[in-house]
Amino acid sequence: MNLRKPALSALFVCLLGAGFSGIASAASPNDAATLGKIRDAAMQSDYAYQRLEDLTDLVGPRLSGSAGGAAAVEQVASAMRALGAKVTLQPVKVPHWVRGEEKGELVDYKGRPANVTQRVVLTALGGSGATPAAGLTAPIVVVHDFDELKARAAEVKGAIVLFDVVFDQGMADRGLAGNAYGQGSRYRTNGPRMAAELGAVGALVRSVGGADYRLPHTGATLLKDEQRIPAAAVTAEDAMLIGRLMKRGPVKMKLTLTPQILPDADTFNVIADLPGSDKADEVVIVSGHLDSWDLATGAHDDGTGVTTSMGVIQAIKQLGLQPRRTIRMVAWANEENGLKGGNAYYEANKGKLDKQFAAIETDGGVGRTFGIMGSVSREAEKYFAPVTNALLPIGAGVFARRDSASGSDVHQLEAGGVPSFMPYVDTSAYFDYHHTPADTFDKVDPVNMKKHVAVMSALAWYLANTDDPVGRAPEPLK
Repeated sequence: MNLRKPALSALFVCLLGAGFSGIASAASPNDAATLGKIRDAAMQSDYAYQRLEDLTDLVGPRLSGSAGGAAAVEQVASAMRALGAKVTLQPVKVPHWVRGEEKGELVDYKGRPANVTQRVVLTALGGSGATPAAGLTAPIVVVHDFDELKARAAEVKGAIVLFDVVFDQGMADRGLAGNAYGQGSRYRTNGPRMAAELGAVGALVRSVGGADYRLPHTGATLLKDEQRIPAAAVTAEDAMLIGRLMKRGPVKMKLTLTPQILPDADTFNVIADLPGSDKADEVVIVSGHLDSWDLATGAHDDGTGVTTSMGVIQAIKQLGLQPRRTIRMVAWANEENGLKGGNAYYEANKGKLDKQFAAIETDGGVGRTFGIMGSVSREAEKYFAPVTNALLPIGAGVFARRDSASGSDVHQLEAGGVPSFMPYVDTSAYFDYHHTPADTFDKVDPVNMKKHVAVMSALAWYLANTDDPVGRAPEPLK
C-alpha cells in the first residue's frame, strides 16, 4: 500500500482550527468533542476483546455449514440483543465442505535409504476432491508459474503438480502485503483447476504466507465438480525439500486426502441495527465476516473484524448517543469459501442502493491501525478532516483515498456506487498466521484492537451524521 498524505486544503485547515478552538457548533453531532468522546470510549473499553475471546475460545473454528458456524451466529446475535440493538438474521445458503484424513509421504526419490519415507506437512484446500481411501501414488512435477505448467503439459498428465511460488515477505514488510498475497494466492485458487484440465491427478501449492514455521496455509480453490482433483497446501519447508530432491532425480508422493462435499447448509448474516433518528432509512454498515477456516479459531481472520464491529455499537450505545442514520453491524456468512453472505445482502438491497450510505468492512486483522482507507472522490477527502483530527491522538490520523477500498463482502455495494472504507492497518505480519492452525486469540494485541474500534467508531459516527457530499451516486450493477 502506498502511504499517501492528502494535501491540506484551506477548508481542512479551517476545520482543524475549529476542532481545537471550540468554534464548531455544540449542536453538531460531528463536533470535535463528540468524536473525541467516542474515540476515548472505545479506547477505554475491553468489550470487543472480550467478545473475541468468547468467539474464539468458546466457539472455535467456524467454517460454513459447521456446528461452530451455527453457534457463532447465536453467540453474536445474543450479544447484540443484550446491547439493545435490533437484530435480524438474514438467511443464506452456504457450501458445506469438510476435511477428512490428510497425509503426504515422499515414498520414492534418488538416494532414499531402504524402508525410509518422509512425511510432508500439508492440509487440504477448500473444495478439494478426495483420493481413494488408501491414497494415490504419483510422480511430482514442480512448476513455478502458469507458463511453465502449460509448457510441461505432457509431464503433468497422471502426475501431482506442485506450484512452488515463494511468498514475497519483503514486499509485505514494505506495506504491500495484500499485493504479495494476491500474487501467491492466484496459484492456490486457479492452479488446481488448471492442473486438472491438463490431466493431473493431484495438486499441491506452496503455502501462501510469510513466516516459515512449517505451518500449512489453507484457502479456497476454484475447482468445479468435473475437475475436483485432490488439492492441498504444503508448508514452505516441504516445498523446498521437494525442490531439492527433484534436483537429484524423480520424486514420487503418496497422497491421502478424504474431504467431503455435503449438501448446501442453511445459515445467516447477523444484522444488528442501532437505529438512526431523522435519516433512519439510510444505513452505514460496519462489518466483518463470521466464518473462518477450520484449522484454528480464526482470531485475526476474521474474528477481530466481527468483534470490533460489535464494539462500534457498544462504544456509541454506552455514551447514550443516537446517530441520524442507522449504524448497521453485519457479521457476514461464508466469506472464506463462497461469498454467499455478501451476495445475499446485495441481492436484497440492489434496488435501493441510495439508502446504503456507506460500507465499512474490516478483514485484515488488527495490526497497528494508521487511520482510514476510503473509496471517495478526491474532492471529498477534505470532509474527513474532523475524523482524522479526532484520531491523531492515538496515531491513526491518516486518510488514504483509493479508487477501490472494498472488502470481499461489500465489493458489489461499492461497484454499485456505495463508498466503502476499511481501517488502514499494518498487515506486514498478518499472513504469518492467515489460514493456519496458529490464528488464535493469543496473537491479538488488545491495545491495537482498541485503536481499531476507535477508528471504526469515529468513522461510523461521522458517516452516520454528516451532511457533506462524501459519497458517490449509486448505480445498480448490470
